[in-house]
Amino acid sequence: MRALRALRALRPRRLLAMAAAAAAELGAPGGPRGSRGAPVLTPETMNPAIRRVEYAVARPIVTRALELEQELRKGVPKLTEVIKANIGDAQDGQKPITFLRQVTALCLPELLQDPNLPNDAKERARRLLAACGGQSAGSYSASPGIDLVREDVARYIQRRDGVPARAQDIFLSTGASDAIVSILKLLVSGSGSSRTGVLIHPQYPLYSAALAELDAVQVNYYLAEERCWALDVAELRRALAEGRKRCCPRVLCIINPANPTGQVQSRECIEDVIKFAYEEKLFLMADEVYQDNIYAQGSAFHSFKKVLAEMGPPYSEVVELASFHSISKGFMGECGLRSGYVEVVNMDPEVKMQLSKLVSVRLCPPVPGQMVLDVVMDPPKPGEPSYERFQAEKEAVLNSLAEKARLTQEIFNRTPGIHCNPVQGAMYSFPRIDLPARALAAAKEKNQAPDMFFCMRLLEETGICVVPGSGFGQREGTFHFRMTILPPTEKLKILLEKLSAFYTKFVKEFS
Repeated sequence: MRALRALRALRPRRLLAMAAAAAAELGAPGGPRGSRGAPVLTPETMNPAIRRVEYAVARPIVTRALELEQELRKGVPKLTEVIKANIGDAQDGQKPITFLRQVTALCLPELLQDPNLPNDAKERARRLLAACGGQSAGSYSASPGIDLVREDVARYIQRRDGVPARAQDIFLSTGASDAIVSILKLLVSGSGSSRTGVLIHPQYPLYSAALAELDAVQVNYYLAEERCWALDVAELRRALAEGRKRCCPRVLCIINPANPTGQVQSRECIEDVIKFAYEEKLFLMADEVYQDNIYAQGSAFHSFKKVLAEMGPPYSEVVELASFHSISKGFMGECGLRSGYVEVVNMDPEVKMQLSKLVSVRLCPPVPGQMVLDVVMDPPKPGEPSYERFQAEKEAVLNSLAEKARLTQEIFNRTPGIHCNPVQGAMYSFPRIDLPARALAAAKEKNQAPDMFFCMRLLEETGICVVPGSGFGQREGTFHFRMTILPPTEKLKILLEKLSAFYTKFVKEFS
């Protein structure tokens, strides 16, 4: 009897254990320790900084463009095509530079015996492969990049600027974007009113997205659109004073030539910016990835490094500078191969050691991209087999872009209500559009920014995908869109005329 009572006493415990096991299997709350209830990662528990990240060139208008492309493939007869003019992907229609691709292909050693490939491309490939671990482009490199490539970048900068450059001040990266984020990571610190503030003008959304992710404070300054997007130091002072009320501004970002506005800074302007950074003790970040893309007569590229060095002491000895370049833009447009660099000037040696540690976390930049960067930094020379073809292809790309920059301004400015400054450089136009009051009201009803409302209607009715200016930063009460000038010339003409015609129709509808 005693044994029977003991078995009966165990039965409720068994039932409870079985119930708990079932609850744990189903993920029901109240299960035993270690059972899963709600997911660990939810919109409420995820990093709130990531939720604040916005990337204008990728969403939501691009999401809709991709949906329309899928509908076209399924035979839905709404549009004839979707024209993506939202992102600076030069490979979408531009013929690659032959020598860059030949050297890349020759990283497969078997091709070094191919008699159809030029000897200078083979010599370049052998030199680069010899600098790789295991003489293979598939191996890791040193975290700051292949030493040989860093030395060639330093020599390029020295030829460009006429001032010394050192390989140890150069860090290769997965495109300029990677390097920009690394430098921002070093700079962001503090909390509350001492949190790092970053001064930035109408900008490529990488910056606003990175600042949101790092929980830094974005301090906007504006360019003078009426003076061809000129940069005014008085406006920098206004922005700095406003920023100091809520954060500790420590960084000034300049994009030259500019994305999205397309202006090229004069040497005088760069000197004024350097003096301002010196006076206000600001770290300078110079995004110079469009330095080859200069179109307007009288415009010229002046690197911040060169101007800083030539200004002499005290500026050249004190002002801290990080300047960036990339293979993604220019005449090469190899954006998918992901390579670039940052050069640091007047950086504290201990901080530079911390930067070395930071870049080592991601092991190394893609080695094939580093090889293409090397060829861009050290192109074929006169007398070498590939020189004439390389120069002809480079000039053809840049001349075509210059013609498309002129065409964009000309066609847009024929249309009343569209105001397009000259595209002096880079790869984009940033026209201002006048929108009627009824269009603003209709946008408000849809809970959209007015220029987003316009760009969405443009996409739905014409298949043209451009990016609203509100994703880049613009003065309150003005409306813009950013459009690349990269489509082939004939397609660009059609795009510009269709867009202008749609704008006229849109204004009539909402007037």
